[in-house]
Amino acid sequence: MNLGRYVRRTAEHHPDAEAVVCGHVRLTYAELDDHSDRLAAALTGLGLSRGERVATLAANRAELVVTEVALYKAGLTRAPVNARLGDGEVAHLLRESDARVLLTDAAHLDTARRAVPGSGVKAVIGYDGPADLGPGYQELLAATPREAVDVECAEDDIAVLHFTSGSTGKLKAAVQTYGNRLALLRKSVMNQATRVGTGDRQILAGPVTHASGMPLMGIFFAGGCAVVLPRWDAAEFLATVERERATHAFLVPTMVNTVLALENARDHDLSSLRHLLYGAAPMSPARVRAAWDLFGPVLSQGYGCGETTSGVLFLSTEDHRRAVEGDDEELLLSCGRPLAEAEVRIVDDGGEPVADGEIGEIAVRGPDVVPGYHNEPELTARSFRDGWFLTGDLARRRRDGYVFIVDRKKDMIISGGFNIYAVEVESVLHQHPDVFEAAVVGVPDEQWGEAVKAVVVPRAGVTLDATELIAFCAEHLARMKKPRSVDVVAALPHNPNGKIDRRAIRDTYWSGAERRVH
Repeated sequence: MNLGRYVRRTAEHHPDAEAVVCGHVRLTYAELDDHSDRLAAALTGLGLSRGERVATLAANRAELVVTEVALYKAGLTRAPVNARLGDGEVAHLLRESDARVLLTDAAHLDTARRAVPGSGVKAVIGYDGPADLGPGYQELLAATPREAVDVECAEDDIAVLHFTSGSTGKLKAAVQTYGNRLALLRKSVMNQATRVGTGDRQILAGPVTHASGMPLMGIFFAGGCAVVLPRWDAAEFLATVERERATHAFLVPTMVNTVLALENARDHDLSSLRHLLYGAAPMSPARVRAAWDLFGPVLSQGYGCGETTSGVLFLSTEDHRRAVEGDDEELLLSCGRPLAEAEVRIVDDGGEPVADGEIGEIAVRGPDVVPGYHNEPELTARSFRDGWFLTGDLARRRRDGYVFIVDRKKDMIISGGFNIYAVEVESVLHQHPDVFEAAVVGVPDEQWGEAVKAVVVPRAGVTLDATELIAFCAEHLARMKKPRSVDVVAALPHNPNGKIDRRAIRDTYWSGAERRVH
């Protein structure tokens, strides 16, 4: 098998169709095929062979997409490094991945200079031109004769070392095989809502090295166009939908929130948009309704992670319609039902399925589930049991198969012996008209062990009253679940993938505490 063959096939069928748009760069399928062949040949010319690791460190750009295709063609392993990480984290990932080549942009050259020493990196390629560290990307392609690189890969060969911090804060890599990536491609094109075919254009708004880039090969398989935003800007997103006549988009809830906050959001023509997928974090029912009102009946939600190679649960547009316009409002709290080939069940601590309605941990099995973590045998043994991946997310299942996430295991607050789920409290906070963003954590409390703390960001121009907000929560929650205190802040910390960093928030309150409950 070789995933690059699908790009070559689409280039033969539609050579002049646009494949990638990013900023001022526009690549046809013929150009994507040509550039990726040249880069694959150049990398093998540097002595790399099947299975060796190539790291990337750059903000969104068209060359990152070309690089991914080239690595597939050459049978190499991609080790994407999040461009927001610090020098020490980058150095750690270069060593941990055993990368032999690093491709980076001008903005990260200084980081590369500090991170490469001590790693196995033998060559650094500059996307923006040659530098003291090595040759320039364009110069390398121009000097490399084109040849159709097509290395035969096995399903269990490693395609991507998908580094993520998860909820633990420790950087770990889910080992995504070529078989996992092929399963990802299948589920992208099997679902009519997520299939981006000939004439369709999908906006990828987050880092394409991580979750936002998951749809790429499905897009290229079906002959669509990937419109990559160089950086996130809510106004530019709306302008891009209008200018590019985008049909599909993938956003995380934080991005949706910033779009909804724009006063002139309705000034843009969004009529081309047929499908807006959101995921990677919960979104409150109030925000879902607001997004439905702005974008129209185009919303769907996906649930998944690096260990499941993208989504494994899916809440369709019709599910949203039933919730927003029909009589099943509870569906707005669901993350959907199993997608494509994934098997999903809710299990107890012993791995046995719990009854419908009871709370347990989401476990997933299927061809898109990775075999484990890179160089983490103990963590792999804890997280992968009998072919099932234990996600760490607590949930309940409705009789008709819809799954409702309750919280992360590590984010559950135990106050006075009661289990309190942060997500449930946050959902209520997001219903308040003056709350823009909210996070709930457990903080030290001598009497109760932990107390519920809400940390909220008000909407622009609004002053939030903590006492009134606690009273609002008391109207919708059991007494022991309401926040005992509220901190109003200008902004919440987010991790490199755009999710609210509850761990960072929690640590500010537990610093110096004699006892840590987590």
